[in-house]
Amino acid sequence: MTILLIEDDLPLGTSLQRVLADAGHSVVWLRTAAAAKRFLDQQSFELALLDVMLPDDSGLAVLRWLRARGDATPVLMLTARDSVSDRVEGLDSGADDYLPKPFAIEELLSRIRVLQRRQHQQLSAVWSLGSLQIDTARRRVRLNELDVPLSAREYDLLLALAGHPGKVMTRTQIEQAAAITETTDSNTLDVHIYNLRKKLGSQMIGTVRGVGYVLEVAP
Repeated sequence: MTILLIEDDLPLGTSLQRVLADAGHSVVWLRTAAAAKRFLDQQSFELALLDVMLPDDSGLAVLRWLRARGDATPVLMLTARDSVSDRVEGLDSGADDYLPKPFAIEELLSRIRVLQRRQHQQLSAVWSLGSLQIDTARRRVRLNELDVPLSAREYDLLLALAGHPGKVMTRTQIEQAAAITETTDSNTLDVHIYNLRKKLGSQMIGTVRGVGYVLEVAP
């Protein structure tokens, strides 16, 4: 999952960036509201973790700016201000969730998974797609009740496709969602697709020439 972390506290930001990366997420960490707006103006993310108290502006102002642009990126507010009125203001400004500081890392990761499955209309941490099951909490994949060992990159790629089953995703969309960085003449994505097909079956991932790939899910 591609996450934009907007947090000015250096020790906390460093810790969160490491923990999120260890959990398999691709993280861009910024420390000011102005930098966040510049990034959000140019790049899309699957989730934003947004501190309310930033050095140059309120995180709530960033949130309102984001929603005013019609951007529906899920936003999880992180703040030491945890009164009822503060939480209501954050949620009414367009936040999807609100986590008071200090918080347990396990709870943060769980809330991220909740927003992720809500975004992809899944009812639990285990995504069921026909005979394919993806346990997003344990990063575990099963096909026809058998475990399928995947590399970290293969898992990220599969999750990107599984977020839009039956829908053709362009190469750019897949690379962004799976945080794959490659040059225009690289075949990195094609190699990962080839390896996934070997493990899941060639019929699981379809190719639309000139466009991209699609996860074919049998009913």
